[in-house]
Amino acid sequence: MEENLDRELAERVDRYIEDLFVPRDPALAQGLAEADQAGLPAIQVSANEGKLLCLIAKMVRAERVLEIGTLGGFSTTWLARALPANGKVVTLEIDSRHADVARRNVDRAGVGGRVEIRVGRATELLSHMIAEREAPFDLVFIDADKESYCEYLELGLRLTRPGSVILADNVIRGGRVLEANPSDSRVVGVKKYNEAIARHPRLDSIVLPIVRNNLDGLSISIVR
Repeated sequence: MEENLDRELAERVDRYIEDLFVPRDPALAQGLAEADQAGLPAIQVSANEGKLLCLIAKMVRAERVLEIGTLGGFSTTWLARALPANGKVVTLEIDSRHADVARRNVDRAGVGGRVEIRVGRATELLSHMIAEREAPFDLVFIDADKESYCEYLELGLRLTRPGSVILADNVIRGGRVLEANPSDSRVVGVKKYNEAIARHPRLDSIVLPIVRNNLDGLSISIVR
């Protein structure tokens, strides 16, 4: 089920906001082109959402950011740009080919020194980070396989502190989270995630609708 949406108007509004607040960035544009040439799926955040991630990271004065799902490094670049010179984004990517593209892109954007890309299965990498007692992160951004969102939440929480912010992308899925019994495993995953953050005793949360050419959402949680 996908709710009716005036897509033409949504796209015009999205372009209006982008034209005002997110001027074209040659490094990011080249990064998207390279990701496309390498055959990466075009599922990165929009320019407007990238700017939103950057602003949230600045608002919480983040110095350490954990990103689950690197893809071509587009959102990674936005997050890294929000950090001070000594800040760090640790980003986890399962596909080494994607990681190679992302490394070139963050270097081109001038933020490579603030980005550490770790390749492997996110649950295993997160468990290792917990076992190694890695320092807590000020902000966590989840944008990987939707079926594992709840697992990423529980593991990610163990790498935060009170006041840390946890964000998760694609949590409305074109309105399909309204379905009582969705057949799509990705919808099932984010629906369970939304319910988990709504009732989690350690989180204060909301979902912010995101409109581009369809309806989606970004969840925002603060660790109590």
